[in-house]
Amino acid sequence: MADIFYKYAQKGNEMVNELAEELGIPEDKETAFRIMRAVLRALRNQISVEESFQLLAQLPMVMKGLYVEQWKISRKPEHVRNVYDFVKLVRHEDHPVGTHDLFTFKDGVNAVMAVFKVLRAHISEGEVEDIISVLPGPLKELWKVKS
Repeated sequence: MADIFYKYAQKGNEMVNELAEELGIPEDKETAFRIMRAVLRALRNQISVEESFQLLAQLPMVMKGLYVEQWKISRKPEHVRNVYDFVKLVRHEDHPVGTHDLFTFKDGVNAVMAVFKVLRAHISEGEVEDIISVLPGPLKELWKVKS
């Protein structure tokens, strides 16, 4: 039984490790984990509950936990219309260290793009396209793969 839990944790750790590499902080998994959690939470506020469930179906167990933690499904999400407000929401979701993890707006944009790149590698292209299709125009750009 313990092997099963290790397997689930390992898949989540792979995503966090990939994100830490993308962020240029391979030794700081804790910050990468916090940023992943904050971006997932901010994203769930931008998409419908139905779309959230479709995304959740493709995430590793640990990432599912991050996504649903403190989620109030009945609460109407506060949609943002631009990248600045989305980064602000990510920083808020990273409370109390959001301003430390994402010191500048550019840090926030880079972090969001890194998380989306990692997500793109772990979910189907169809699901990525579904998510992008419901986002406001400026947020769609954040899904572009960062080189």
